[in-house]
Amino acid sequence: MSLTAGIVGLPNVGKSTLFNAITKAGALAANYPFATIDPNVGVVEVPDARLDKLTELVEPKKTVPTAFEFTDIAGIVKGASKGEGLGNKFLSHIREVDAICQVVRCFEDENITHVSGSVNPIDDIEVINLELILADMESVEKRLQRVSKMAKQKDKEALIEEPILTKIKEALEMEKPARSVELSDDELKVVKGLHLLTIKPMLYVANVSEDEVADADNNPYVQQVREFASAEGAQVITICAKIEEEISELDDEEKAMFLEELGIEESGLDQLIRASYDLLGLATYFTAGVQEVRAWTFRKGMKAPQCAGVIHSDFERGFIRAETVSYDDLVEAGSMAAAKEAGKVRLEGKEYVVQDGDVMLFRFNV
Repeated sequence: MSLTAGIVGLPNVGKSTLFNAITKAGALAANYPFATIDPNVGVVEVPDARLDKLTELVEPKKTVPTAFEFTDIAGIVKGASKGEGLGNKFLSHIREVDAICQVVRCFEDENITHVSGSVNPIDDIEVINLELILADMESVEKRLQRVSKMAKQKDKEALIEEPILTKIKEALEMEKPARSVELSDDELKVVKGLHLLTIKPMLYVANVSEDEVADADNNPYVQQVREFASAEGAQVITICAKIEEEISELDDEEKAMFLEELGIEESGLDQLIRASYDLLGLATYFTAGVQEVRAWTFRKGMKAPQCAGVIHSDFERGFIRAETVSYDDLVEAGSMAAAKEAGKVRLEGKEYVVQDGDVMLFRFNV
């Protein structure tokens, strides 16, 4: 299941430094705008303590975590929707991702140039959000002109689409993102082909200094970002991209010691990866045998045959049933055999909606 979150922001807010930390991919991080021209894509493991516990219980030959994809997209500037900077190219890269992580600079540093001359996180957010809104407005207006002509000719599909586009246009004119418009699943299908930028879920990443990472909530810039995000129902993750890049070079034991010294329980990256995963409505189920313990990504709401298909299309095509036990029940029992004896292992059929943390064995026949 290939889903990706795009890392966006103004130039020099810490996007590429963050991306380096996420993927250890060494994306160019230079102190000038447009250091990143082509999007960098990196795959990162999704941290999950449950996988470690299952490995301990089963003692498999190998353990395979599930993964998540991030795309580092170059800095957007004011006027990007009109082609300023490298605007059109960057906006097209954003269209290709499923969710947006907007990095916001919440630290002062006279050695790092700010593209607008001073640090003001809300201004930064509004610049980017407005450029995305303007780009969407252009797409919606073009489509609406065509659809309105067809609606006058009583075209059935156009008569359905026109009021939906009008609703979205009205929101964009008020400088509100398309995701703020209440749309049914059917209405979302109608506008899917437009690839609107502001319909994608947004997560704000407040990038703070090394001195403030342990007490980031007292940073006035972070407080402003939280207030702004709260008004649109978005989540905020606080990180220090510079520290995260340093941490990414350490092994697990050194990382734990470093975090303890900083007074942090969990790395910002782990929080970011999980938050991005959740933003896209993703969850994890497990398969656990002596050959392999593995985590698998699925969309919340998927049924057992679809989840089987994540492993292989034959599993979905020939699905018979799924032996299923919840992670908590399995851990409490201590082994699969004990869980079966306790009556905790269920046989689920084609209509079963898979839950996060389910441990499954698929039976199929092709």
